[in-house]
Amino acid sequence: MIVYPSGVDVSTSSLRFLAQQLRRHRRAIGSRWRRLSAGRQALLALAHLRVGHTYAQLAAGFGVGITTAYRYVTEAVDLLAVLAPTLADAVRTATTKAFVLLDGTLLPIDRIAADRPFYSGKHRKHGMNVQVLTDPFGRLLWASPALPGAVHDIRAAREHGIIEALAKADVMCWADKGYRGAGSTVRIPHWGRWETLSAGQQAANRSHAKIRALVEQAMAALKSWRLLRKLRCSTTRVTALVQSVLALHLACSAG
Repeated sequence: MIVYPSGVDVSTSSLRFLAQQLRRHRRAIGSRWRRLSAGRQALLALAHLRVGHTYAQLAAGFGVGITTAYRYVTEAVDLLAVLAPTLADAVRTATTKAFVLLDGTLLPIDRIAADRPFYSGKHRKHGMNVQVLTDPFGRLLWASPALPGAVHDIRAAREHGIIEALAKADVMCWADKGYRGAGSTVRIPHWGRWETLSAGQQAANRSHAKIRALVEQAMAALKSWRLLRKLRCSTTRVTALVQSVLALHLACSAG
């Protein structure tokens, strides 16, 4: 394999943050020697998450074995995942906001037609359903554990306890028609064909769409980590990957 210099479009604060977590972890477990320093391991993990480099590519570029590259990435991802905010954390933050935005996204995975639980009829592809909460400006507050792509948004929101948590905290939430029936504090557009809606309902739906449009910024922020655009790992690892990306994004944004 030919090796060449390349770059990763992440901030140095993300690299420093992850390297610090790795150094702390190494001290905690008493790890005395590694093939790569904490800083280099952090860079390796960021290259995987941000660019989607395979373990073989990472191994060649960093001069380690493929198994070592896999182990280093997994270790970094698991350390970051536990730092991601919980739903309770996000709801506490949401109580200081005027409202929140709720939406779901499908993270594509490499599955075959036989894997029906992962097939989304809405998107016509296999993937994992992830629910996202943002503030009124479209800034990420929380991302849910991943569910099979066949799970609809309203069912996913109920399984994660999002609707109940927002109602209990009396937080107003704006969502799309995929959350029809959520009730409580979740507001969705008026249902029906556009031509059958009254002028007032059409105006309300236009206003609703303008408010909800900002949630796309959060989706773009998540998928700027290119690994999430086409996942080729076990579906059991998707949640940890999403949570690690969320933790890095929030740490970088805070910095």
